Amino acid sequence: MVKAVVGANWGDEGKGKITDMLAQKADIIIRFQGGANAGHTIVNNYGKFALHTLPSGVFYGHTTNIIGNGVALNIPVLMKEIKSITDRNVPMPKILVSDRAQIVMPYHVLFDQYEEERLGGKSFGSTKSGIAPFYSDKYAKIGFQVSELFDEEILKDKVKRVAEQKNVILEHLYHMPLIDTDELLSTLHEYRDMIEPYVCDVATYLYDAINAGKEILLEGQLGTLKDPDHGIYPMVTSSSTLAAYGAIGAGLPPYEIKEIYTVCKAYSSAVGAGAFVSEIFGDEADELRRRGGDGGEYGATTGRPRRMGWFDCVASKYGCRMQGTTDVCFTVLDVLGYLDEIPVCTGYEIDGEVTTQFPVTSKLEKAKPVFEKLPGWKCEIRGIKKYEDLPENCRRYVEFIEEHIGYPITHISNGPSREDIIYRESPLKKNNILN
Repeated sequence: MVKAVVGANWGDEGKGKITDMLAQKADIIIRFQGGANAGHTIVNNYGKFALHTLPSGVFYGHTTNIIGNGVALNIPVLMKEIKSITDRNVPMPKILVSDRAQIVMPYHVLFDQYEEERLGGKSFGSTKSGIAPFYSDKYAKIGFQVSELFDEEILKDKVKRVAEQKNVILEHLYHMPLIDTDELLSTLHEYRDMIEPYVCDVATYLYDAINAGKEILLEGQLGTLKDPDHGIYPMVTSSSTLAAYGAIGAGLPPYEIKEIYTVCKAYSSAVGAGAFVSEIFGDEADELRRRGGDGGEYGATTGRPRRMGWFDCVASKYGCRMQGTTDVCFTVLDVLGYLDEIPVCTGYEIDGEVTTQFPVTSKLEKAKPVFEKLPGWKCEIRGIKKYEDLPENCRRYVEFIEEHIGYPITHISNGPSREDIIYRESPLKKNNILN
């Protein structure tokens, strides 16, 4: 069976923990899109880790961890990340890299930095990891596929051809140093030697695994609202963040994806620019940021303070719908125990009218949040294992949100470790009622 773990919102929902949890029973975990521009935080017996490219199943000895063809593969970053976990006594995981994955080139990172600097105040809030230039080149058909590293004739010709084009832009738009083709070719030879032990025909490997009845887990990066088609365009990422893309980015038939676990935080957070209707500011945001996550709400890749907000039912309902959600995983609920009352955004007011449908970006920019306030539970809930043992106001909060988003909340995270999880029987799931 194939399952997917994806985000409902802006990313940073806690997908790493949920993937790590589900990986206990999985044979194969696959990263299917994005690159090292965002991270997943994992807390386990080995310690606390921020993964950027590696799938979140690498801490189990029984799993095969795959970098799919849809990933923006930064080879030195991957090697450094493998070393960062093995240096902390994690056994060397089994890792496969698709021979059809494409490579983040050194000039992609530079172009990302140069363009953000050129745009100044109108920048996209990029992590400057080279992701947008990488995907631009992929779809312009001038990207470098892993398989091409092993054909010297193709490689030499392509390096020369691509460098000619890039050097025009470097000279005339950015006024920066040009690409040296010999140096670039030498770098790609180094990349080839680094990645060679991991390269695999992943699509065929997965075809055989499905036929053998293996349990496969797709791990998404970021969330619905960062999808280039269905998110807050243009303040989005450059690859599809939807579970449906998992079939393409891993090399699977779409009908094989049977369960889609969509992760929502019990409040909202975002890194980077773009519309964020339920956002809060000042002391209120600082307090939630300080208490949030495990050690505070800061980007796993950039270390940037995350933008904070209350739970957004409008965005989350839309996010779950676009993902094709079968199960909602509700994370960091324990963080909210300090509040007397908890605001929840249940609608957007746009041009004097209230809507519960998530709009296109131009209308989203005008939206004002409509809040309802729920009573807090004012106590610590870490360590609780059964849903019925949660305080009444805590359960009311979960059920209020489930009613408004219309998708079953079946997993509740009440702490950072993989054991801090509550399984819940949702009436929506039980009665098969999905909006």
